[in-house]
Amino acid sequence: MAAPSPTPFYRLFNSSVDSRPTSLKTATIFGPKLKSGETEQAHLRLLTSFKHLKFKASKEPLGLTQQLDNSKLESLTESENGSDLFEDLKHRFLRFKRRKFKENLDHFQNLAQAQAPKFMIIACADSRVCPSIILGFQPGEAFMVRNVANLVPTFESGPSETNAALEFAVNSLKVENILVIGHSCCGGIHALMSMEDEVDSSFIRSWVVVGKNAKLITKSAASNLSFDQQCRHCEKESVNHSLLNLLTYPWIEEKVAEGALSVHGGYYDFIDCTFEKWTLDYKASNREKHSRFAVKNQFYWC
Repeated sequence: MAAPSPTPFYRLFNSSVDSRPTSLKTATIFGPKLKSGETEQAHLRLLTSFKHLKFKASKEPLGLTQQLDNSKLESLTESENGSDLFEDLKHRFLRFKRRKFKENLDHFQNLAQAQAPKFMIIACADSRVCPSIILGFQPGEAFMVRNVANLVPTFESGPSETNAALEFAVNSLKVENILVIGHSCCGGIHALMSMEDEVDSSFIRSWVVVGKNAKLITKSAASNLSFDQQCRHCEKESVNHSLLNLLTYPWIEEKVAEGALSVHGGYYDFIDCTFEKWTLDYKASNREKHSRFAVKNQFYWC
């Protein structure tokens, strides 16, 4: 026995609505068949019907509205908010699923069980700096946190999303490397270097002040340079400052001293597409007086 056809959505709210199929095109309602005097009456009838429909709908349980096709609602939302952007994202995702996920299904199934990345990356939130693209990290290879100006606050600074990520990466995931990546034309560093001493309650100032020591060192060492050159100097100095701040976390310093964890600095110049990498030499650095910052394994990729 054939199942009865589902009641159309509009019939759920108003049984007096004509169930015969009609076109939803505007021309059907306000088309040339209406005389000029009839147009106002059609408008009035439509508005009256809509108010009656809305009033009855408000009395019905929410379950009725949930019978709407979700995909149609999503399509409507996308068409109103610029579907082209999300249509592009959809194709990118499906391409990833087809070319990456399905072709490496065993790898992704293993990742679904657990992750064991070798790296933790601390990078800037700048849209031009994407570590997975510029360094080729694949899913499962790097635990990442991104913030304005790739800064690392001290242990004494209190909770933040950055040190929460550090704690999880070092103590739970047991990463072997922490890489802090600075970059050219950093807006966060520009804000830091432009910051005056007077109190500013903005979120940006409250965050970038984490790098104030890097700014002071830059002003002292590069006072003869132009402002743009000072900013570039500070972009690298702030990375070194963050590496030293990493060592204020007892569980990080302990692992670095044992040789179980290495901390590295990096600098990505997206103007010339070059990358500098260096590693903090813990034993050679006089961290107590901050008078010397020793590095090793320094490379320049171009």
